[in-house]
Amino acid sequence: MNTHLTIQGLSLRHQQRTLVHDLQLTLKAGQVHALVGASGSGKSLTCLGILDLLPPGVHCSGATLLLDGKPVEPAQLRGREAALVLQNPRSAFNPVRSLRQHALETLQTRGVTGHEADELIHATLHEVGLYDGQRVLDSFAFQLSGGMLQRMMIALALLADSRFLLADEPTSDLDVVAQARFLDLLERLVDERNLGVLLITHDMGVVARSADHVSVMAHGRIVEQADVYSLFNNPRSEEARTLLAAHHALTREVCNA
Repeated sequence: MNTHLTIQGLSLRHQQRTLVHDLQLTLKAGQVHALVGASGSGKSLTCLGILDLLPPGVHCSGATLLLDGKPVEPAQLRGREAALVLQNPRSAFNPVRSLRQHALETLQTRGVTGHEADELIHATLHEVGLYDGQRVLDSFAFQLSGGMLQRMMIALALLADSRFLLADEPTSDLDVVAQARFLDLLERLVDERNLGVLLITHDMGVVARSADHVSVMAHGRIVEQADVYSLFNNPRSEEARTLLAAHHALTREVCNA
């Protein structure tokens, strides 16, 4: 199925200031679309705006969401067709509820309960690399590492049968090994599950490894869109060139160290 999610005319305002200007973006199943830019460019707000999870005082205007060409509301996407993975996964979990309760609640929205729910939960945890499922499910968020919680967030997205995953700086708080494992998992799910991913990051190494298409954001606007090969070999915008120059300088320093 050629599933796609299109965001048209997304504008976000805080009081008299426009934070995101008329954003146009299309996500496709089976592909990773990276949204990159400097800090403060509007990347994370865009992610939250798509699902109408904006912080107090920030308002959305003019946005149209199309799922396979049909208009949808953010509430129809959120936790159903599209799931969110946050930079700080600990903040996404209720601290007084076990991971098992989170998983069961997710499946209840689909009408899956009882023995069927238990089997599906354990199979999904195994799929995302959480092999000690019993211990994980009996734990609370504060008892698990950031990498394990990232995997649990993806597991919840799979349990919700989401077709799209919006990942906001998912590797920023992970060490290098955990980052690599997370990206391995993400790439496998894109391939095997035909998952469509919006990957928000400032790490051009992650973009080079995982992305199919890239949108570059600056001052709340998309200033360039290209496939990943074209962006790295022939960047057109000043913002893209700056990000790539910083990436190349960093990788040269690491290689020479």
